[in-house]
Amino acid sequence: MRVLETIQQMRSSCEAARQGEKRLGFVPTMGALHEGHLSLVRAAKARCQVVAASIFVNPTQFGPNEDFSKYPRSFERDQKLLEKEGVELLFAPSVEEMYPEGAVTFVTVEGLSERLCGKSRPGHFRGVTTVVSKLFHITQPDLAFFGQKDAAQVAIIRRMVLDLNLGVEIVVCPIVREADGLAMSSRNAYLSQQQRRSALVLSRSLAQVKKLFEQGERCAGKLGAAGRQVFSEEPSVRLDYFQIVNPETLEPVESISAPALVAVAAFVGGTRLIDNIVLAN
Repeated sequence: MRVLETIQQMRSSCEAARQGEKRLGFVPTMGALHEGHLSLVRAAKARCQVVAASIFVNPTQFGPNEDFSKYPRSFERDQKLLEKEGVELLFAPSVEEMYPEGAVTFVTVEGLSERLCGKSRPGHFRGVTTVVSKLFHITQPDLAFFGQKDAAQVAIIRRMVLDLNLGVEIVVCPIVREADGLAMSSRNAYLSQQQRRSALVLSRSLAQVKKLFEQGERCAGKLGAAGRQVFSEEPSVRLDYFQIVNPETLEPVESISAPALVAVAAFVGGTRLIDNIVLAN
């Protein structure tokens, strides 16, 4: 595996890797890798002849009071994991490489970027779409792999790719969960043992909604109320939002007649976690 730190190195390496009509798969990450990330790499390996990944903790998607400086970083460990999975190219740029002094251009997907996490984290998705568009331009992948856990991010990136004619196929892979149901996240490392138990309220609330849906309930208001009721039984966890939305537009739905995204975000202590499920008839 080659580790590349400059844009020019990564761009030329990706160009060389695509020679002979090889398909290039790309897995962008912020490091602190877990089994969820590795599942994306395996999906890329299954569909592409060459796999590239990136590790870059992107400062523009963190708010002023968020955890950029504390975000878990384990580059040597991550490098070994990616190499073991067969990643050929690893892009690991500095902040200065990705955002040179004087850079003032951002990519914003209007409307969608203000919904779900975008409402409680202003500017977050602007940072995501800016860095992902830059990474796509640098690597020029045929396919890019993302996790379903970041469902709002996926919807926004898909819209960006469509609107900007980027020609990248976005592949979404299932959420990977711990044995007890907690969605895997790099931020789980922040949780104490007690907080780790409390965090199960996220998956528990989604399971309750899924149960009622399978019993025939189609009113989004009633399903959402049932999910929020589960949170009321776990007072140590502060709910940010619990919404049922169209998975493409992220707009709330009233009745579920087509696939619907049930999305939740909550604070467990000072750690913000997200989770979701898709309901489909």
